[in-house]
Amino acid sequence: MKTLAIILCLGAAFVRPICALTPGDLSRVKFEPHPGQQISRDLVFRDETERALKFGDLFGNRPVILVLGYYRCPMLCTMINDGLINALENLRASVGRDFDVVELSIDPDETPAAAAKRKVLYVRRYGRSGAAAGWHCLVGDGKTIKQLTDEVGYRYAYDPEVKQYAHPSGVIILTQDGKASRYVFGVTFNSTELRDALAAAKEGKSASVLSQIFLLCYHYNPITGKYGALILSVVRFASVGTVALMALWVFRLARTSNKRATITG
Repeated sequence: MKTLAIILCLGAAFVRPICALTPGDLSRVKFEPHPGQQISRDLVFRDETERALKFGDLFGNRPVILVLGYYRCPMLCTMINDGLINALENLRASVGRDFDVVELSIDPDETPAAAAKRKVLYVRRYGRSGAAAGWHCLVGDGKTIKQLTDEVGYRYAYDPEVKQYAHPSGVIILTQDGKASRYVFGVTFNSTELRDALAAAKEGKSASVLSQIFLLCYHYNPITGKYGALILSVVRFASVGTVALMALWVFRLARTSNKRATITG
C-alpha cells in the first residue's frame, strides 16, 4: 500500500491541473518538418566547457543527431534521451566516430554547468569510448535559440505557472553540412530507422514529404496525452471496419450452417 501511495502521489504531481497555457497554446506545440533546411552556421552557442562556438563548427564529415529540449526538464527530455541512447546502443556506428549528437537547451537561462552535468550522464549511460568527443551539450541566448528552432520547425511554449516548457518529442538528423535530413518523432526510437536516417544524412539526402506526413500522422502528443485527430480517425475507421468484417463473417457462417441444416434435413 505504501508503494502504491507513492506511485499515486507521483502521478498526481505530473498531472496536476495548474497550467497557464491554453489549448490554443498547446496546439501550436509541434514539429513542422523542414526537410532540406540549412541551419545557419554562424549562430553562436556555448558548450559544456563555456566555450563559445559557431553552430557550423560542429559539422565536418559526419552527420549530426540534433536533440532539442532543456536540461532541467522533469520528465519528457529524460525519456527522449533514454530512448535515443537505447537505440544507439544497438547500432554498430558510434558517437564521435561515425556521427555526433548535439543537445541544445531551449531555455536561455540554463548554463554551461547544467549542460556539463547532462553530458556526463549521457556519455556514461552510452558507455562507448570516444563518445565524449562527439557528444555536445549547448546553451544559448533566447534570440539565437529561437532562430535555430524556427529554422527546423520546432515549436514550443513556456508555462510561467509551473516554470516549464511544453515541447514536442523527437530528434532531427542533420547532414554533415548542417541541413535537416530526417525527423524522427517520439520518445522511443527504432534502431533500424535511426541507422537508415544516418546513412541518408551522410549521403546528403532529405526525407520526402510523404514520409514526413506518415510520421506526423502517427505522432503521439505527450503533452496532451492524446494522439492527433487524423490517427484517431484512422483508428476509429479501422475499428468500425473490424466490427463490420466480424459481422459479415458471422452472417456468412450462419448462412452456411443454415444451408447445411436444410440439406441434411
